Amino acid sequence: MDFRRIDAYLQGASLDGYQDFGAHFSHEYDQDGARFTVYAPNASRVMLIGSFNGWTGYDMERMPSGVWTIFVQGIQEMDMYKYRIFTAKGEVYDRADPFAFYSELRPNTASYVYNLNHFPWTDGKWMTTRDKNYNKPLNIYEVHAGSWKVKDAPKDARFYRYDELAELLIPYVKKMGYTHIELLPLTEHPFDGSWGYQVTGYFSATSRYGTPKQLMHFVNQCHEQGIGVIMDFVPTHFVSDFYALHQFDGGFVYESEYEDQRYSEWGTVLFDYSKPHVISFLRSAIDFLAHILPL
Repeated sequence: MDFRRIDAYLQGASLDGYQDFGAHFSHEYDQDGARFTVYAPNASRVMLIGSFNGWTGYDMERMPSGVWTIFVQGIQEMDMYKYRIFTAKGEVYDRADPFAFYSELRPNTASYVYNLNHFPWTDGKWMTTRDKNYNKPLNIYEVHAGSWKVKDAPKDARFYRYDELAELLIPYVKKMGYTHIELLPLTEHPFDGSWGYQVTGYFSATSRYGTPKQLMHFVNQCHEQGIGVIMDFVPTHFVSDFYALHQFDGGFVYESEYEDQRYSEWGTVLFDYSKPHVISFLRSAIDFLAHILPL
């Protein structure tokens, strides 16, 4: 954890908050494990609960900035976890990690410890020669991954996985003469009918269609076939479901303290851009899509 980056994040000057917040494998105190870090300035206590401790909880250390952190040895990839938030009013809520890289399939809400490193990218040629298509054709095919094509199967098995979409969608797009695929939001969301526009996890590719590395495979295959990828992004609002960002620590971390400025006409919760850390949060989410996937 880099304290200078944490300070930059809280000052609204960060593009890479995902480097420090969330769950990251690390080697500390001569032990392999993971460090968990979350911003919850209004909480009176925060515990890390997960499959690795029987969901009973480890107390996290509070820093003066309102950031809470803990190192836990022996953490394995795909261990599940949440933050148990104790509010100033004595309420207790279990929250998904705002910086989780992977999440349980809805309606379950836990976060997974997930390692995004070491994916074998083979799209170097595309990445070094891509441009903005100012002087050549630009033809974009907009796709909702969950309804472009579905399987004749029970409801939760009807979605095509990211790797399956690569096999089906890319040849179709090339045949029809498109240069780019624009994907409706793939950030994690609880309601299928929202098409991804009401988000819970800004750093978590939805588990409906597979793992983050399967999404990386899809992007890599697109680039190898000369197809650009555009990702829709929702910087305005998030869901009011009470396990994600909404009143995250009992206070208003991501939204306005003023009720008349807090909710949209759709019943979602509006980001409060007057808060520097909100600016960092969303800028970091955009940078994450651009550089970790990368698109």
